[in-house]
Amino acid sequence: MATNPLPQFPPGFLWGVSTSAHQIEGAAAERDPSVWDAFTAEPGHIKDGSTADVACDHYHRYPEDVALLADLGVDAYRFSISWPRVNSPGGLDFYDRLVDALLAAGIRPVPTLFHWDLPLKLEEAGGWLNRDTAERFAEYAGVVAARLGDRVKKWITLNEPAEHTLLGHALGAHAPGRQLLFDSLPVAHHQLLAHGLAVRSLRAAGVTDIGIANSHGPTWAASERPEDVEAADFYDLLLNRLFADPLLLGQYPDGIGELMPGDVEADLKVIAEPIDWYGINYYQPTKVGAPEGAEIEFSGLTLPAELPFSVRELEGYPVTDFGWPVVPEALTELLVGFRERYGDRLPPVVITENGCSYEGIDDQERIAFLDGHVRALHRALEQGVDVRGYFVWSLLDNFEWAEGYARRFGLVHVDYDTLKRTPKASYTWLRDALRARG
Repeated sequence: MATNPLPQFPPGFLWGVSTSAHQIEGAAAERDPSVWDAFTAEPGHIKDGSTADVACDHYHRYPEDVALLADLGVDAYRFSISWPRVNSPGGLDFYDRLVDALLAAGIRPVPTLFHWDLPLKLEEAGGWLNRDTAERFAEYAGVVAARLGDRVKKWITLNEPAEHTLLGHALGAHAPGRQLLFDSLPVAHHQLLAHGLAVRSLRAAGVTDIGIANSHGPTWAASERPEDVEAADFYDLLLNRLFADPLLLGQYPDGIGELMPGDVEADLKVIAEPIDWYGINYYQPTKVGAPEGAEIEFSGLTLPAELPFSVRELEGYPVTDFGWPVVPEALTELLVGFRERYGDRLPPVVITENGCSYEGIDDQERIAFLDGHVRALHRALEQGVDVRGYFVWSLLDNFEWAEGYARRFGLVHVDYDTLKRTPKASYTWLRDALRARG
């Protein structure tokens, strides 16, 4: 598939790829256990019955993966740091080695401090339902920054607190497997509080470039009927505004603050600690209508009938092998909408994840997906949105949470029997596009 040259982005625009620790590192015996180790050990939680004990074995094979990054020509590599690994003897040594290897290859390290792999000991003490976990997270952030902050300049606190709340604590589809529905709201609050406390810890360590990676997407009402519009507005509040308003405006959407634990007003001052940029993970828009009084199957999830909305199939668009609709123009809509909603309270934006699941090494569909989304991103820039970077999800095929190894998001194919890495057509396309920048 031939594509036209990508549009020109401003000087200094950051091109990168993303991964997460639990999904690629392996070496599970060389770190403390996490909530995901406990979750995958229970039959029925992972669709193919697999675990991330080995995954891509990035822990031992990182030099090969850094070489892939260098050949790809990206400016930056977004990875996550495993809190359970940091808690184990010598755990930070691995990240020392990784950071040094990246810098030697001319690649900027961009670590995320939490990508869902909470230490199991903290989960057993209450996990994110417990306010103390936010305090422990801030301490952990300080420890990591003290070790790596002399070389790492750009940091991310949390990845997708919305998904971790919804999938891990409301619906039970992800670790830790709680099914609390709206009683999971304290999990959202404590993660946001952890973010604010971690920002303070990072600042105290001298860090000057801090963001968060929140997942967002446009919510489209199933029709113009008032009940559909109301349901879509509520879904948008839960998945978008609940996690953006406190950070950017210092307040929860109307009616939400009183549902949160503790001294919410005081906590909001911490949550709204200024950040230097705002990370957005974008995959798809969502079509939402009034509840239909029955369970709904959506993206591999079973949504209970008692929810005050129903998620509908978005027709008329191609879909990925995961069944997700491919709608690049919704990325433009999302970014322009954020600028309109938050105005000068919105810092510069970085797309911290964007990618798709397709089988095969000659993955022309992934090329079309990435090409379309990069162009949609450029249209947002042309409309005045201050976007500073774009990270593809993901460098490697990996352990895709509850899906196990059934979904392949990587630019590089991984044979899970031999762990051989094979760059896909999309890797070559992105490499050539980055080289064409000059």
